[in-house]
Amino acid sequence: MPKMKTHRGLAKRTKVTGTGKVARHKAYKSHILNKKSAKRKRNLRKGTLVSDANMKQVKRMLGL
Repeated sequence: MPKMKTHRGLAKRTKVTGTGKVARHKAYKSHILNKKSAKRKRNLRKGTLVSDANMKQVKRMLGL
């Protein structure tokens, strides 16, 4: 069977940390920002890790 191809859309949106976890950006920071509080927008700037519930699918999509 041929090798699995990396999901390029996910590969461009995430990066793998040194310990093997997957880092990502948060959603809801692209438009309609005037109704969102400064605190909410500030917290959306911070990155986060992919949850353990989705890690198996994400690693398979990235070919890890």
